[in-house]
Amino acid sequence: MTENSFSPSAILWDMDGTLIDTEPYWIRAEIGVCSEHGARWTHDDGLKIIGSPLEFSAEVIRSRGVPLSVPDIIQRLLNEVSARVREAAPWQEDARRLLDRTVAAGIPCALVTMSYQQLADALTEQAPVFDAVVTGDMVDNGKPDPEPYLRAAEMLGVPIERCLAIEDSRPGVASAHASGARTVAVKRMSDIDRLEGLSRVTSLDTLTDEVIARIMGGAVIDDLAEEPSKHS
Repeated sequence: MTENSFSPSAILWDMDGTLIDTEPYWIRAEIGVCSEHGARWTHDDGLKIIGSPLEFSAEVIRSRGVPLSVPDIIQRLLNEVSARVREAAPWQEDARRLLDRTVAAGIPCALVTMSYQQLADALTEQAPVFDAVVTGDMVDNGKPDPEPYLRAAEMLGVPIERCLAIEDSRPGVASAHASGARTVAVKRMSDIDRLEGLSRVTSLDTLTDEVIARIMGGAVIDDLAEEPSKHS
């Protein structure tokens, strides 16, 4: 990645699903805590809460009949997922390539996740390349509210409109998009709705220097569009 007038001042990264493939870990942990208490939880149930604040996810699990407090459910999930990430971070290969390019170019990066500090630490200990970290236990309003992304830009000292945000879930995309950051949604496990000004890609390898410059200049790149001509 080369720096020019259309380079982002910072790149704001979602973690779960976008940078590392932890969604299967979360779903497995959710199924486990539910099954221990005779409650039913399916893979599809897990998909429905991807990208949501942990408090919300724990409330949904509790509503299924799990007789634990919300903090206890959150801690149980965090312990399991963090342990697995510490064993070996399951990097999304396209994300790791883009992260390496970004760091090499000297562009600041922030981690913006609804997971708590415990899990963010499990990743940043293995990849100490983030200039700011915003976690779900640091904000009053989690995704889809724009607060996490606005907080990250503030911590980096850059205008939000000069930031490129990369997300993979509906709540995360809504948060980044509402913040005013140039937002790219990468298709992972969740369907991504079309939004005005939102770029959608099937792989972060799509984000060459030229494509990033176009997005920062106002273009929309939509590899999920139905139209024959995807790039506008």
